[in-house]
Amino acid sequence: MKKAIKILHSIETKSLTKSFGSVIAVNDISFSVKTGEIFGFLGPNGAGKSTTMMILTTLLKPTSGQALISEFNVMENAKKVRENIGYVQQETTVDEYLTGRENLLLQAKLNHIPKNQIKQRIDEVLELIELSDKQNDAVVTYSGGMRKSLDIAGGLLHRPKVLFLDEPTVGLDIQTRRKIWEYIKKIHKEFDMTIFLSTHYMEEADNLCDRIGIIDGGKIQVIDSPENLKNAMGNEVISIIMDDSANRDSFLSKLHEIEFVKNINQDGTKLTLFVSNGTKVIPTIFQISSELEIKITTISLTRPTLDDVFLSYTGHEIRDDDSKFNRRREHARMKRISS
Repeated sequence: MKKAIKILHSIETKSLTKSFGSVIAVNDISFSVKTGEIFGFLGPNGAGKSTTMMILTTLLKPTSGQALISEFNVMENAKKVRENIGYVQQETTVDEYLTGRENLLLQAKLNHIPKNQIKQRIDEVLELIELSDKQNDAVVTYSGGMRKSLDIAGGLLHRPKVLFLDEPTVGLDIQTRRKIWEYIKKIHKEFDMTIFLSTHYMEEADNLCDRIGIIDGGKIQVIDSPENLKNAMGNEVISIIMDDSANRDSFLSKLHEIEFVKNINQDGTKLTLFVSNGTKVIPTIFQISSELEIKITTISLTRPTLDDVFLSYTGHEIRDDDSKFNRRREHARMKRISS
């Protein structure tokens, strides 16, 4: 009996491009996701993040390039791709007038799971997400976290090789988010599953992901582990808020000349410096500000976070109001542009 050969990469894209009329949403991106890893996909609204995910899940056809899921081409073998993936959307899709178990039974039938396996699989996922005791309650009585857990469970019933999670904890409180993180880790460990995770919560990406990719302007800006990305920023971050001044440009120019400064981001009167020796840099900053008669109102020294990494590569922060971004509405808008 031949031993099954493990696929090295569960997801691969090569020169993937998607245009809507004159708008290039995804611009010649190539990346791969290793089999068995949790991969975080980060980007601001309109960066091409949701478009890429829709292509990978066969919901949208690329303009050019190639995308492979478990070595199946999303264009040529869409049916095989769907058999190998689970997709949990940002918006909850469970029917609140059915019980938890009835929702999963419906999902099992839609995924053509053999009748003699349905009960076992439903019992299995209900236990995994700790909803066995609530399985016969109507979903209308469930909390937001319970509904999202049930959504994730539905995506697991057919035992996909790759699970796509689109903003899995958006709108949930921090305690519930952490509970969902626990479930995701359990799923990853128990099913040895590749997970492709889209999120705007930096703490979530840092906590869960083996590697993350940042997309902006339709292009992949960087891919690496959270720890490597933070280390590349410098050992420390200096945040400065100063009064507006005619000498602001001269001040910025002088800061760039400081030996231990690796990079600087500017947002109006706020400066973020990525440095390797903050205790030596701060006195120099005050010396330069004094010479140029620039008043510093606040200054702080911290360790780099993924927020700092994101700011460095995109020039702006991911904010909580990103959660108001509606993927269906945006997709409909793009379809109108292309028609």
